[in-house]
Amino acid sequence: MTGYIIRRLGQSIVVVIGVTMIVFGMEHLIPGGNEGIARAILGPRANPVTILAWEKENGYLSPVWYQYWVFLDHLAHWDLGYSYKLNQSVDAIIANDLPRDVLLVGTSLVLAVLIAIPLGVYQAVKRNRAADYVGTATSFVLYSMPSYALGLILISVFAVAWKVLPPEAPQGNTVGAMLAHPSGLVLPVVTLTLVIYALFSRYMRSAAIENLAQDYIKTARAKGLPEKLVLWRHLLRNSLVPVTTLVGLSLPTVLTAGLVLESLFNFQGLGLEYFNAASTDDFPVMLGITVLVGIATVVGNLLADIAYAVLDPRVRY
Repeated sequence: MTGYIIRRLGQSIVVVIGVTMIVFGMEHLIPGGNEGIARAILGPRANPVTILAWEKENGYLSPVWYQYWVFLDHLAHWDLGYSYKLNQSVDAIIANDLPRDVLLVGTSLVLAVLIAIPLGVYQAVKRNRAADYVGTATSFVLYSMPSYALGLILISVFAVAWKVLPPEAPQGNTVGAMLAHPSGLVLPVVTLTLVIYALFSRYMRSAAIENLAQDYIKTARAKGLPEKLVLWRHLLRNSLVPVTTLVGLSLPTVLTAGLVLESLFNFQGLGLEYFNAASTDDFPVMLGITVLVGIATVVGNLLADIAYAVLDPRVRY
C-alpha cells in the first residue's frame, strides 16, 4: 500500500510540473507578449518607457528558463501574482472566495452522492421496471440539460412565479454571512446538486448492474444472506469504484463552482472571479486560478487512486 501511494505521488508531482509549464507557456502566448501583458495592466496609453520599466521590474526581460524558475519559486511560497486592477494579491483573492465555493460545491456534492448512490443501486435492483425507467429518464433529462437552463427554470418557477425563494445567492463576504440568509443558497445548491446527481446516478446504476451478475453476489445469495446485507455489504463497495473517480475529478469544481452557475446566481466565488478577470484582461487572476484548478485536478486524481486501493485491494499490485 505504501509503495503504491509513493508511486502515485511521484507521478502526480511530475504532472503538476507539467501543468505549471503549460500555464507558464500560456502566459507567454498572450497576444502582444510581454508588452500585451504590460498594456493590459498599465493601460493602453502607457508609453514604451513605462512599459520597459515595468517589464524590467517584473523580470520579463530575463531569460525564459530563469522566469520559469522564479515562477516555480513564487508558487512554492503561495505567491500567485498580483492583480493591479483589483489592487490585491491573487492568493488573497482566492483565500477570500474559496470558502464560499467550498460551501456551495461541497454541499451540492455531498447531497448528490447521498442521493445518487442509493437510487443507483435501487434502479439496478429494479432494472427494466417502472422505477428504473423513471429514474433513467430523469437522469437523462438532467444530464443533457445545460446547467444554466436548469437554473433559469428553477428561478422562473420558484423566484418569479411562486416568489418563495430569492433569485440570487446571498452577497455576504464570509461563509457565516451567507449562512445568515440560507434561502438564497437553495436554488444554486439544488441546481448544482441535480446536475451532479444525473452523472453520478448513471455510473452507479451501471456499476451495480455489472456487479449483480458477478459470482460473489450469487454465492452470497446462495448462502441465504438477507438481501439488504448482500446489497449494502457486498455490492455497494465494489460498485463505488467508478463513482470514486467522478468524486475525485469533481474536486476542481470546488474552485470554480461552475462558472456559468456563479454568473447566473451572482454567487461571489472563484468562478465569477475568473469570469470578471477574463472580461477585464486581468491576466494574473486568470493564470493564478488556472494553476490552482490544474493542481486540484491532479490532487483529485491522486485521492481517487488511493480510494481505489482502499475499495479494491487488487489495485495495490
